[in-house]
Amino acid sequence: MTPPFSRPRNFDDIRSLLTRLPTVDLTAQAAAAAREPQLTKPPGSLGRLEDIASWLSGWQGRHPPTLDRPGVLVFAGNHGVTAQGVSAFPSEVTVQMVANFAAGGAAINQLSDVAGADLSVIDMDLDRPTEDFSQRPAMSERECVNAFGTGMEAVDPKWDAVALGEMGIGNTTSAAAIVHAACGRAAADWVGPGTGVADAALDRKIGVVAESVERHRAAMTDGLEILRHLGGRELAALAGAILAARLHRVPVVLDGYVTAAAAAALHAVNSTVLDHCLTGHVSAEPGHTLLLDYLGQKPLVNLGMRLGEASGAALALNVLKAAVACHTGMSTFAEAGVSDKD
Repeated sequence: MTPPFSRPRNFDDIRSLLTRLPTVDLTAQAAAAAREPQLTKPPGSLGRLEDIASWLSGWQGRHPPTLDRPGVLVFAGNHGVTAQGVSAFPSEVTVQMVANFAAGGAAINQLSDVAGADLSVIDMDLDRPTEDFSQRPAMSERECVNAFGTGMEAVDPKWDAVALGEMGIGNTTSAAAIVHAACGRAAADWVGPGTGVADAALDRKIGVVAESVERHRAAMTDGLEILRHLGGRELAALAGAILAARLHRVPVVLDGYVTAAAAAALHAVNSTVLDHCLTGHVSAEPGHTLLLDYLGQKPLVNLGMRLGEASGAALALNVLKAAVACHTGMSTFAEAGVSDKD
C-alpha cells in the first residue's frame, strides 16, 4: 500500500500536508450513533464514554471501534536554553531517564503495561542540545524538519490509537515560549515551575521566555517558524507524530503541557489539525489549563500529575478502552429482553 505521505524535505512540504488532512468518517460515526441508544442504559448515562466511542469510530474509519493495539511514543530531547538557569535539574537527567525507560523502571513503563500498549522511546540527539534560543534560533529549518520527520515515521499505522509524550530537561521553558508566541497573553501566564524552579529562578525563567519571544518575533511568521525558533527536537517530533497520525487515521491522546505546546504550533498553521486528538489529562503546570482552553480541548482525567513522559496520556488509554468495551460489549435492549423507555 502506498503510504499517505513522504518524509518532508522542508517546511513547505509540511505546510502542503497540513492543507490536505483527512476528515472524520461520518458513516462510521453514524453507525456508532445508531447503536448507542439501543444499549441497556439510559441515554447519555455513560457521559463522555459515549462520545469517545463515536469519536474513535469516526477517526478509525470503522464501526465498531477497537482498542486492541494502542501505542505510546515518548520523544526525548535536550535544550541549550538550560544554560540560562531555567531548570532545577541538569540536562544529564534526560539521558539518565531515557536509560531508565529502556530498563523498564519508569512510570511510563508501568502505565504502558497496564494499558497493553506498545512503548517506544526515541532519543532525539541527546548528545547535541538545541541552540540556546535566548540567543539564537533553537534549530535550523533542516534540523527542525529532520526531527519532525522522525516523529512522523515513528507512528505505526496499525495502532488503533497512540499516546504521545516527551522527556527533556528545560522543555517547559520551550513550551511556554512557543505558546506565548502562538497564543499571546503575558509570558508570566504561561511559565510555571516545571521541574521545581521557584522565586528568583522562576522570575528568571519568565524573563527568558518574554525576551526570547521578542528577540525572534519578526522571524516567526507561522507555527512552524515558532517551533524552529523556540522549540526542541522532541517538540518537533511530537508535532510530526500528530500530523502523521492524522494522515494514517490513528486517533491521538495528547499528554501534558509540553505535548500540548507542540500541538499548538501545528494549530497555529491549521486550526483543524487537532480534530483527531483528545487530551489525556490536565497537568499541574498552570499554563496547561489556559492552553487547553485556547485549543478547545477538554482533558479526560485530572489527577494532579506533572511528570510528562506520556504518563497522563497512557493512563487515559484505559478510558478509551472502557468506552470501546461498553459500546461493543453491552447488550441492546432487544438482546437482553429489557424494556426500553416508552
